[in-house]
Amino acid sequence: MEMIKTEQYREAAAYLASRIEGNPETAIILGSGLGSLADQIIDPIVIPYVEIPHFMKSTATGHKGNFICGKLGDKQVLAMQGRFHYYEGYTMQQVTFPVRVMKLLGIKNLLVSNAAGGINNMMQNPLIGPNNEDFGTRFPDMTRAYDREFIRYVEEIAASRSIPLKKGVYVGLTGPSFETPSEYAFYGKVGGDAIGMSTVPEVIVARHAGLRVFGMSVITNEGYHFADDFVNDGADVIVAA
Repeated sequence: MEMIKTEQYREAAAYLASRIEGNPETAIILGSGLGSLADQIIDPIVIPYVEIPHFMKSTATGHKGNFICGKLGDKQVLAMQGRFHYYEGYTMQQVTFPVRVMKLLGIKNLLVSNAAGGINNMMQNPLIGPNNEDFGTRFPDMTRAYDREFIRYVEEIAASRSIPLKKGVYVGLTGPSFETPSEYAFYGKVGGDAIGMSTVPEVIVARHAGLRVFGMSVITNEGYHFADDFVNDGADVIVAA
């Protein structure tokens, strides 16, 4: 496996730094069908991934493939309108490339979202291979992968607006096939609550780099239903998201 060099992360970060305004400390990765949040960003600067050195092309349905910088609420933010997936044929280093680039841009907080099936980490770990000491230690702790203070903030906001929330375990698999009924049953029995094909690699690399992380899944479909005519459909997932 060809390793991505620190210089490549720096070149991508330098290009983005020349295009964005302000000094955003918070970044948002928008999952399948969730990219419309970017429409709420004020005075947006839109940077297609294809213009950024060493960046990959987003091929997944519902992923536009843009970085967007601007104001959301009263905060300057950087949003990824679409992500990269292992199932697209990218390596785990390529999947998580944007996270390290954002770290170099001065991002301190990462909010990750995904569209998930309702029902741990079964993907290849993105830190396999020589450790890049420029970003973190060889064995980063994942005991608290998701920031407890961020979770408390979101619970308070949801309660004030009567928005029901559930806490649970997100299971990340490689895809791109939806899971079999037996797989859904298995992951549910071992503690999974939602299942998808993303998020886990970015969270690992973000924690390796010392970023504070918050994650949210939008449950878009039942993992498995016993009706004879039941099928999981990717287009329906996008619509639901």
